[in-house]
Amino acid sequence: MGRLDGKVVLISGGARGQGAVEARMMAQEGAKVVIGDILDELGKQVEAELAEAGLDVTYVHLDVTSEEDWSAAVSTAVSAYGHLDTLVNNAGILIRKGIEDTTVEDWDRIMDINAKGVFLGTKAAIPAIREAGGGSIVNISSTAGLVGSPEGSSSYTATKGAVRLLTKSTAIQYASEGIRCNSVHPGPIDTEMIRDTFSDPDRWEARMRRLPLKRVGTPEDIAYGVIYLASNESSFVTGAELVIDGGTTAE
Repeated sequence: MGRLDGKVVLISGGARGQGAVEARMMAQEGAKVVIGDILDELGKQVEAELAEAGLDVTYVHLDVTSEEDWSAAVSTAVSAYGHLDTLVNNAGILIRKGIEDTTVEDWDRIMDINAKGVFLGTKAAIPAIREAGGGSIVNISSTAGLVGSPEGSSSYTATKGAVRLLTKSTAIQYASEGIRCNSVHPGPIDTEMIRDTFSDPDRWEARMRRLPLKRVGTPEDIAYGVIYLASNESSFVTGAELVIDGGTTAE
């Protein structure tokens, strides 16, 4: 028995990195998974690789800033697998600039993808999740949505703070319908998003000195948390923040 047997999951940003790992591990736990992304070639490659491993995964083109794309992705999940009960709002970008260096175009782009994308996904998925009799929405925020950092991106921090409180609002509004909503707050994770940090040894060493567990996280570390929040094991958990950060925010 898998922990997600019977679940149908839609994951945004599933073509690579953390989203692709979430898709694989959730499918291994018995879920039927729809992954959406704008990286069509990579997404179809993930679909093929997971299908070859005997996992039930479908790729769809999904620009998270497009209401029409979200509607189509939800429709694909329902038509392919009969229902949708789980949404993982995973897609996001990082623009690493301070306030004075951040352009209006930077701000609008990151807000569109990281904040509006989560809103649009939630809005599109809720009717289908309601029709399924309830379910779980998991929003990937960040430790940047909890605390500021002198090296952090002001715009990224703002988007992840928005995701954190949109999560709580969603949880409260839809609890009576059996729709749970929680946020995951990763610390430094070994994905493409922070590889620029790895390339500077001095910067990396300083980062590791501040990290109590003295290692960078893996996408699998995050996926385990997502699986928990998507599963029936977390049936009494909603509006919560699951921090997976190696102890970063404990100090």
